[in-house]
Amino acid sequence: MFSFIIGLAFGSFLNVLIYRLPKRYSIITASCCPSCGYKIRWYENIPIFSYFYLKGFCSFCKQKISKRYLVVELLTAFVTLGLYLKFEVSIQLFFLMGLFYTLIVLSFIDLEYKKVPDYLLLIAFICSFFATDYEFFESLKYACLFAGFFILLEFILTFYIQNIKSRLLKDKNLRTQKALGEGDIPIIAIIGIVLGLKGGIIAIFLAGIFAIIPSIYNNFTKKDKQTAFIPFLMLGLFFEFFINISAKVFS
Repeated sequence: MFSFIIGLAFGSFLNVLIYRLPKRYSIITASCCPSCGYKIRWYENIPIFSYFYLKGFCSFCKQKISKRYLVVELLTAFVTLGLYLKFEVSIQLFFLMGLFYTLIVLSFIDLEYKKVPDYLLLIAFICSFFATDYEFFESLKYACLFAGFFILLEFILTFYIQNIKSRLLKDKNLRTQKALGEGDIPIIAIIGIVLGLKGGIIAIFLAGIFAIIPSIYNNFTKKDKQTAFIPFLMLGLFFEFFINISAKVFS
């Protein structure tokens, strides 16, 4: 219960980072409503409880509060609980928390802006080396293997999109579109570091499966032709990581 509550508290802080880092706002100033600037009181800033207490609306301007706040808090809480049940209080636990928290922030920033800060990618990359059971050079080998393969794959797919698909569909916008974003490759390398060869392949396959549904939806609605891939890479990593933990615990 304590680890779950700690996760909720960190989830509340991650929401601050998700909102403020892309806008380059200070992360130490008091929380306020993004719509009207109303300074939020302490009892209006309690994770989960305040969202339902306020019924999902700002108490001052009555603008709707994004469900993202609730999702991030719950996701962070369950991730923290899952990590604690397996690793208890240890150095690896803290590095895994740092890694997974950073991935959560990256995912939600990518969902909204389709681009992510490079320094967050670097933080996640460094944490991944300390969060894995593999030795440093073995982790580096998997990172290079996964990143190198997907750089070549990205080159081939981008060539197809810009030079073949754009002509077949007569869509000039496709001539500048890339298959993968710049932030996807470091996340793929991190997956290789944390999960190794077999687990990494499964995680990336799952990420592709998870990304199919919104991609099909976007094609039918013609809303957004670019799908943020980092959130689905994160889901693939989380799913495979915690499935492996569960299998080891129950075996």
